Amino acid sequence: MGNTKLKNYLHLHFIVFVWGFTAVLGKLISVGALSLVWFRMSIAVVLTLIYIGFKKYSLRVPARTFRLLLVGGLVITLHWLTFFKAIKVSNVSVALATMSTGAFFTAILEPIWYRRKFKGYEIIFGLIVIFGLYVMLYVETLFIEGIVLALISALLSAIFTLINGKLIQSERPSAISFYELGSGVVFLSIYLGVMEKFNSDFFRLSQNDWLFLVILASVCTAYAFIASVKVMKYISPYTVMLTINLEPVYGILLAYFILGDSEKMKPMFYVGTVIILTTVIANGILKTKRKFVELDAERES
Repeated sequence: MGNTKLKNYLHLHFIVFVWGFTAVLGKLISVGALSLVWFRMSIAVVLTLIYIGFKKYSLRVPARTFRLLLVGGLVITLHWLTFFKAIKVSNVSVALATMSTGAFFTAILEPIWYRRKFKGYEIIFGLIVIFGLYVMLYVETLFIEGIVLALISALLSAIFTLINGKLIQSERPSAISFYELGSGVVFLSIYLGVMEKFNSDFFRLSQNDWLFLVILASVCTAYAFIASVKVMKYISPYTVMLTINLEPVYGILLAYFILGDSEKMKPMFYVGTVIILTTVIANGILKTKRKFVELDAERES
């Protein structure tokens, strides 16, 4: 049992490492954010469908669930568009550091989503995160557009997390992935068709771009999504939460070693990043402890 848990814990770290590498691939791929996201989702949905066919899973879902899946598909599409656009106009470090506010947005939206009152510490943590963002903005004024786009992407990521948190209770992860990725491809295809951007140039990519896109769609999207759900069966949500917060750390380190000086930021930028990451982790720890206390109280009563 101990070996199984260790194996899955190491697997989780590898998945988070892969997610961190996603941003680096976004910078290495030369096409714009719109084309990048369309190719990523198109390849990923085909791979997901092959996986579903191999496993012989059903794709049947209730009509009400299907409508929510369409919303989820639109949200994840906009999330990836703003995320990769943020990387294109700034760099990987800026995008990932700002994206770490996603957990903060989730903490703010959860009370609204589940119709409960805000807790005092959530407001305090929110103010600290805003201060961390201020420090980053103050020292890196050249990357304001990238920070704003990454903030929008982080907000969309939080909304997507809440939507999938509801869907995962009744639907299979592979089916959720297929419909959300598939609807995203449809939305983008309609837009590209209306804007008359579907032409020979759209599909004319370099060998490196094709290679990076296949890695992005297969390893960083289809595999990482399905594997992360499987790992969560063996590891506590608390451990998963702490490990996922290492994504920007892995990503920033990878970007520095792969992309070089373009990823080197001023020291105060990293101070702001540490403030945000520390606050996000502290919020997760406090939430988990409170849940355990509430469960113990329920058992005693």
